[in-house]
Amino acid sequence: MLAHMTISNFAIVKNLEFELKPGMTTITGETGAGKSIAIDALGLCLGDRAEASMVRPNEDKAEISAAFSLQNNQAARRWLEDNELIDGDECILRRVITKEGRSRGFINGSPVPASQQKSLGQLLINIHGQHAHQQLMRADHQQQMLDHYAGHHLLMDKTRNSYQRWRQANNELKRLSQSREENEAQKQLIQYQVKELDELALGQDEFADIEEEHKRLSNCGELAVSSQTALSMLYDDEDCNALRMLQMASQQVCNLGEIDASLSTIPQMLEEAIIQVQEASQELRGYLDNLDMDPQRLVYLEERLAKIMSLSRKHYVMPEELYGKHQELLKELEQLDCSDERLEEMAENVECLRQKFLACAEKLSKSRRRYAKELDKKISDSMHQLSMENGIFKIDVQSDPEGMLSPLGFDSITFLVSTNPGQPLQPLGKVASGGELSRISLAIQVITAQKVETPSLIFDEVDVGISGPTAAIVGKMLRTLGESTQVMCVTHLPQVAGCGHQQMFVAKKSTKGQTETNMYPLTEDARVNELARLLGGSEITDRTLANAKELLFAA
Repeated sequence: MLAHMTISNFAIVKNLEFELKPGMTTITGETGAGKSIAIDALGLCLGDRAEASMVRPNEDKAEISAAFSLQNNQAARRWLEDNELIDGDECILRRVITKEGRSRGFINGSPVPASQQKSLGQLLINIHGQHAHQQLMRADHQQQMLDHYAGHHLLMDKTRNSYQRWRQANNELKRLSQSREENEAQKQLIQYQVKELDELALGQDEFADIEEEHKRLSNCGELAVSSQTALSMLYDDEDCNALRMLQMASQQVCNLGEIDASLSTIPQMLEEAIIQVQEASQELRGYLDNLDMDPQRLVYLEERLAKIMSLSRKHYVMPEELYGKHQELLKELEQLDCSDERLEEMAENVECLRQKFLACAEKLSKSRRRYAKELDKKISDSMHQLSMENGIFKIDVQSDPEGMLSPLGFDSITFLVSTNPGQPLQPLGKVASGGELSRISLAIQVITAQKVETPSLIFDEVDVGISGPTAAIVGKMLRTLGESTQVMCVTHLPQVAGCGHQQMFVAKKSTKGQTETNMYPLTEDARVNELARLLGGSEITDRTLANAKELLFAA
């Protein structure tokens, strides 16, 4: 959102500073007062071409700065982060033009070329005017608007992932084809290393299992003695064992609960301890019965551990990493295997992945066509409301599976428009009338604003060539759009001006041979007077004031 602007020595502006709020802001004033100067100045901050004639006469330089809030603009925030220009939740664009025509651009205080300001500016604000470059004219933005409206993000992700898998496999095939005869010596070395590891045939977790088994067999005698001693203490010793002592203790306290209630839980606890001792004794006896003291197995394990340790040192890895090293060498050898059969298999796989991508892209294309028809009708109906009764809007989706493929599929999207009977559909950017172009753009923005993350919008005299009921419809549409995004509208029509959440007035004055333009916000009473001026011209009567109040109240 555009939050603040400062303009110094630009055209007929000496010093101008103003703040902007969310919602719809209308800008009015006398013809020639300079209502579009602020928009022209903002265009410089967004990377437009600078000229020496833009500097106020008798001044050395012009300076314009615009501060934007990034709270609801994740795309701009990501761009700033990627370019290491992020500075909190605010972004400040600044442009300085000298009287010689040289200019410098800054983003958050860092000097940048105008191309970077233009790239970022497209994510911050969208200027709709009769002669301004509009983001909506760009084919990639048209496709983005259609995709966001359709909401088929999962289908797009699937298409993008399929494309990446196909391209990666295709690039690998090309790489192997080019290096077919190059790495033979490396291949022979890896083959020898793989042969050694194949003979060892180490399993994935085998080293840990071998270590554990070796440790158990090496300490088999100690395990048997200690287990037998413990079993004797728990159960087997005829003279004294834990089980017999617990049973005797249980007999002693079994009746104490009847004498003292606080001792009533002790017999149960002793019974549980007796059960635990019996189960532990059974476990130990079973362990001793199955304890296998196999000297030959111990020798085998020691020999295998020695081989594992030797190969681990040879490959400079830890023993537990040797299996992974083996798999890594197998994969590397497979990549170096550039036989005709291998290349043929890879070529078949590449074609299979290509067909999977084309299938995903075809589904995406069908979804685009479906939602394009839906948008066609909605935007055409909106054009009819905006005094283009014969207007037709169509989104042309051209598919070329054999042409230029991309992560976005194989479609090219073009917005086509016809505004007069018998006129063929033409790309939106070639519509002759600037007023029609602005109104068509307005219709598109209002319809898609609920689904598209729209940046701040400026409409420069979108009401040119309309009046009466159509002007009221334009005002309502802009106010509706202002509920979800920031809208600034330069207008001559009271029906549009009265729909703004706030209104600013542009005035020009001449003193001592110097002309200056100023812009300031209007209070509610001042808005009534300004709307009355737009309604009745230079003479303001009680009737025009009453009409102005009614217009403002209705909005």
